[in-house]
Amino acid sequence: MSKQKERYNKILDILETTYPDAHCELVHESPFELLIATVLSAQTTDKKVNQVTEKLFRKYNTPEAFAKLQQEELEKEIREIGLYKNKAKNIIALSNMILEQYNGEVPATMEELVSLPGVGRKTANVVLSNAFGVPAIAVDTHVYRVSNKIGLAKGKDVTDTEEQLMKNISKERWSKAHHLLIFHGRRTCSARKPNCSECTINSYCKEYEKELKKQNKEK
Repeated sequence: MSKQKERYNKILDILETTYPDAHCELVHESPFELLIATVLSAQTTDKKVNQVTEKLFRKYNTPEAFAKLQQEELEKEIREIGLYKNKAKNIIALSNMILEQYNGEVPATMEELVSLPGVGRKTANVVLSNAFGVPAIAVDTHVYRVSNKIGLAKGKDVTDTEEQLMKNISKERWSKAHHLLIFHGRRTCSARKPNCSECTINSYCKEYEKELKKQNKEK
């Protein structure tokens, strides 16, 4: 095992101990509900999405139900969520596409999922991993920021970061790694005020190492 992969494994081992309950926090009861929730989650917190979908899924939770809606109707249901107009348009369009091309079932391959309106690699990976048990690393803002900050990747964008993480993390750990990095980004390594002193992986963090060197120079 390379030193790089060994370092990844040590970091993930510590994060697993730190966040034993790490999981997908979008509430759903079917692959379709997860797909809709993930589309809604772009630039929106999972907490806000869950508040909206709790009411939304009581009324509509199938492609058939969403396909029948006028865009204005769906906009009213999700207007608390950022980019709600565009998301409403995409949700109705993808619901129709699922009915017409996939017999009403959410497709289970990356190629098919990203062909749906409003579905990119991140959303597809969330669905593949959590709905179908396919190993995947969904790189959202938390995963991108945390993995680059601590030195698990040097990605110029989310796709580059995803490729680097997949290369250095064992495939069987991909899905869990995604949740661990998200939990760490939300609970410890926040964007505005990271709690570096309490961080369980600060001894492996490239950014923290730089900060310590800077402080020592200033002494």
